[in-house]
Amino acid sequence: MQKTLFPGYTIGPDAYADIATVCTPYGKKVAIIGGKRALAAAQEQILAAIADSPLEVIGCFWYGGECSVENMEMLRPQVEQADMIFAVGGGKAIDTCKVLAHSTNRPFFTFPTIASTCASCTSLGIVYHPDGSLREYSFSKVPPNHIFINPQIIAEAPVQYLWAGMGDTMAKHYECTISSRNDVPTHSDAMGIALSTMCAEPVIRCGEQAMADCRAHRITPELTEVILAIIVSTGFVSNFVQVDYTTGLAHAIYNGFTILPSTEANHHLHGEVVAYGILVMLTIDRQYAERDRLYTFSKAIGLPTRLSDVHATPADLDAVAVKALQGIDVRVYSYPVSKELIISGIMEMEQYNREADAIA
Repeated sequence: MQKTLFPGYTIGPDAYADIATVCTPYGKKVAIIGGKRALAAAQEQILAAIADSPLEVIGCFWYGGECSVENMEMLRPQVEQADMIFAVGGGKAIDTCKVLAHSTNRPFFTFPTIASTCASCTSLGIVYHPDGSLREYSFSKVPPNHIFINPQIIAEAPVQYLWAGMGDTMAKHYECTISSRNDVPTHSDAMGIALSTMCAEPVIRCGEQAMADCRAHRITPELTEVILAIIVSTGFVSNFVQVDYTTGLAHAIYNGFTILPSTEANHHLHGEVVAYGILVMLTIDRQYAERDRLYTFSKAIGLPTRLSDVHATPADLDAVAVKALQGIDVRVYSYPVSKELIISGIMEMEQYNREADAIA
């Protein structure tokens, strides 16, 4: 049996005005869970929006700082009396609530306070060990019941989250189209692949202006388009397509760079490194015209285009490529991916940067 579910969403500075109408049919008692900064940004607005409604907040709880089984167990007693969970914050806070809601059979609603991932739209949860290392993927077909997106809160957040979110979002389009190239997709997969263009085109068209608007803390059509691409378009693609299409070589390359101490030491964000991986992936795939277009966009907003931008050197590449091939990212791909192919693609990208520097 195939089951595909999708959340509704409300976006706008008055998005929280919809909370009571949308959520009341699911019960009355609410547990609000989120990150500390996220709760500081959104909690009072949520409480004000439901003050005169049948909804009753039984407590506001910190998610624990990591999407771990240990933190979910800490929260489990806190939600015993709740009919529903409000998940507030970024990806890890929302995934904590998501997996907790799945395991306790409760409806959940998401309130993203940054636009860095599509976690607030998807059914998949990513679970980590307390030290931040990957533990497992939590698979489910149950996404949030509804997403409440207040773009003003997102515009007030640090701009680097939007910046990195754009990199991760664009990858969804390029990865699923390459990963699925030699297959005959099912209806669900084909829908997601067709929709995936909405993960790249609005970002490339509006991304530079959206960055400027976020820095100025102002809501504009451009910022709204990019927020929707990051949270909704990418989330819908993830809900439609199988896991082997929702990832690919750009994420494999990101996973490779996580082995380097310099990646963590220099605080390189997930989507930032994924954006670099897209350029390498398009180079390897010989999509040179698209690579050049994306290179121009990446340079315009400061996303990495070369090894030195992610504090790596050619000497690191053997270890990076070995690590890149250890995950699931390219187990389904349109051609075999080897360590040598990854290294040659990265070095070709290095040469491309040198030639571009010479022209400039």
